[in-house]
Amino acid sequence: MSQIQPIILIADEMHPSLFPMLEQAGFAFRYEPTITRSALIDQIAEYDGLLIRSKTAVDADVLNPARRLRFIGRAGAGLDLIDLDITSQRNIQVFHAGEGNRDAVAEHTVGMLLGLLANIAKGDREVRRGIWDREGNRGYELSSLTVGIVGFGNNGHATARRLSGFGCRVLCYDKYLTRYGGAYAQEAEMEQIMEEADVLSLHVPLTAETRMMINDAFIARFEKPFYLINIARGEVVSLSALVRGLESGKIRGACLDVLENEKLSRLTPDQQAAFDYLRNSDHVVLTPHVAGWTHESYVRINEVLVSQLKHVR
Repeated sequence: MSQIQPIILIADEMHPSLFPMLEQAGFAFRYEPTITRSALIDQIAEYDGLLIRSKTAVDADVLNPARRLRFIGRAGAGLDLIDLDITSQRNIQVFHAGEGNRDAVAEHTVGMLLGLLANIAKGDREVRRGIWDREGNRGYELSSLTVGIVGFGNNGHATARRLSGFGCRVLCYDKYLTRYGGAYAQEAEMEQIMEEADVLSLHVPLTAETRMMINDAFIARFEKPFYLINIARGEVVSLSALVRGLESGKIRGACLDVLENEKLSRLTPDQQAAFDYLRNSDHVVLTPHVAGWTHESYVRINEVLVSQLKHVR
C-alpha cells in the first residue's frame, strides 16, 4: 500500500464486526450505510476504497468522478453490481467475499432440497390445518438421485461436499475451469448433466451469458424430469419458463432463494402471474434471498474482505 493511509467509504449496511477489523488492519473509513446515490457520486472522489453489499450499483456515473479509487470490495459473492469493464480499464482492483458465505449457501441449498423431496413444508402446512395425509406426503431419498451442479466455484464446491455425505451421485460443470472434479463431484459436460441429472443446482454469477439461461429451450433439453434449485441470482431463471416446466411435468419441483424480480410490490403482470403460481404450488420451496445470510457468514464475510484489503497495492 502507499505510505498514505487509505480511506475507505462503506456505502452499505455492514455487520459491526467489520469496524474493529479495519481499525486493526490500519484502515481509515467512513461508514455511510444510508448514503444516497447522488451523495455517493458527489463524494466518491475523496476515497481510495469503496465497500458495498447489495444496495449500491457501481457504474460509470459512480466511477467517472472516482479519481482516487484503487479498490472496490463487495460483502458477498456476486459482482454483477460493479461495471467490471470500467474497473479493468482504470486498474481498480475488485474483490468479493465468496468464501465467507459458501458454507451458509451450501447448507441452505441442501436444506431446501431435502425439504422439497420430503414434502416437509407441504406436510407442515397440512398438519396445521388438521390434515393427516401420509401417502400424499411420501417423499424421495436424496441418495437415490443424481445431482448436477452448474458453476463449481466456492458455493458449488461447498454444496458438492455436503451432498456427497448423502451418498448421491454428484456431477459438476464449470465452463471456466479445467480439471476441477474430485472427491465430492465428477466433472461433466453440460450435455451429460442434461442426460443424467435428477436435480439441477445453479451456482453461477449473473452475466450477460447467464441472464435468463434457464428458459424454455434449456429446460426442453433435459432427458428426464428434474428438480431445479436456484440460490445464485434470480435473473438466471425465467420464472415464466419455470412455471411452464412445472405445468408440463418436465420440472418436478423447484427450490428458489432468489427471484427474477425480488421487489414483490413492483412485479410486471407476467412476473405476478408466475409468482402467484409458484407461491401456491406444493412443489415449490421459497426463501427470501437468505441462503448466504447467516449470523456466522456475516462475520466470515468481513474477515475475508479485510484479509484481501491487506494485500491491496
